[in-house]
Amino acid sequence: MQTLRITLCAAAMTVAFAANAAEVEVLHWWTSGGEAKAAGELKKMLEAKGDKWKDFAVAGGAGENAMTALKTRVVSGNPPAAAQIKGPAIQEWGDEGVLASLDDVAKADGWDKVLPKVVIDTMKYKGHYVAAPVNVHRVNWLWVNPELLKKVNAKAPTTWDEFFKTAEALQKAGIQPVAYGGQPWQDSTVFETVALGVGGVDFYKKAFINLDQGTLKSATMVKVLETYKKIKPYTDKNAAGREWNLATSMVINGKAAMQFMGDWAKGEFLAAGKVPGKDFLCVAAPGTANAYTFNIDSFAMFKLANKDAVKGQNDLASTLVSPQFQEIFNLNKGSIPVRLGADMSKFDDCGKQSAKDFAADNKSGSLVPSFAHGMAMHSATQGAIYDVVSQYWNDDNMTAKAAADKLATAAKTK
Repeated sequence: MQTLRITLCAAAMTVAFAANAAEVEVLHWWTSGGEAKAAGELKKMLEAKGDKWKDFAVAGGAGENAMTALKTRVVSGNPPAAAQIKGPAIQEWGDEGVLASLDDVAKADGWDKVLPKVVIDTMKYKGHYVAAPVNVHRVNWLWVNPELLKKVNAKAPTTWDEFFKTAEALQKAGIQPVAYGGQPWQDSTVFETVALGVGGVDFYKKAFINLDQGTLKSATMVKVLETYKKIKPYTDKNAAGREWNLATSMVINGKAAMQFMGDWAKGEFLAAGKVPGKDFLCVAAPGTANAYTFNIDSFAMFKLANKDAVKGQNDLASTLVSPQFQEIFNLNKGSIPVRLGADMSKFDDCGKQSAKDFAADNKSGSLVPSFAHGMAMHSATQGAIYDVVSQYWNDDNMTAKAAADKLATAAKTK
């Protein structure tokens, strides 16, 4: 971000945004089945307000490609109206001085009253709203094909011992136990889930929020890494580079029994016409039933010169947080509404359980931000940890102790 700041200053005098009346260009990475359907609902609701949606979709599950495209656009002095940005990255962009205030919209729509404090704190920069939250994703889910588990007389595992026992039974029966996507963000998604299940909430917070050196090098971290690597023999040789939704389709189509992935995976099951509780199960990953790693999608708004475009931005922000959009969007996306007291009557059992657990874990202090999904640390630190986790997963000669030491070093990256 430091080099970006210098370039932005030079580009500031050349900012231009050509738009039709209230055209809103939206940068996002919702391109898979369930996600694309959810994005389509947002477009409909915005255009119903008389605005024009201009789609700027950049494929890539965790948004790395989208962020590269965003930096290019902002540096050139031609930012989109809105971009899917989340967590500490919102603060980083705020430091660049390029984000627009949404305080008027937030005040008119009462955001301070309807949003949880953990969400409000993330959406504000120096006390001002600069982003609008869309949803709450639970990351620490295990998705299960129950028919495949029945073949080995197994139930959805709740402990790591049960998980590995079930995985071994599946493999012996000729069934692939785990659908896995070998991409850095997916590696870290599974790794943080293991860390939460093996180490617990306090360990997770010390390691990935406080970046405590002693915790990162600890015997518990070594155990976490060993447990994580123990999953690898139960994945397939074609996992490298596989997109998350293709891994999900393996569970949907009976090609694999289980997948560790956030609840956006549910959108894929639903888009395929599958019924929760019957065709697939959503259970907390082993050892994490009383904890919740969250990922909040949000859209930050960029400063624009065109008044019509600003009007469109405000309409977009208001739409994103509205009860109507929160319901219809999250029913399609697989996540839950970010608003407090949202009506969950139309949601399936997975959604209802997620909302119940979110509220309970918020009260108990066991609600933790997903580092794998940009909610816990700055992007440079996250990238360095990504590298270590993926290197460890792919290098069978690296010991867990060596990986723990590398994690501690990576955590110092600024």
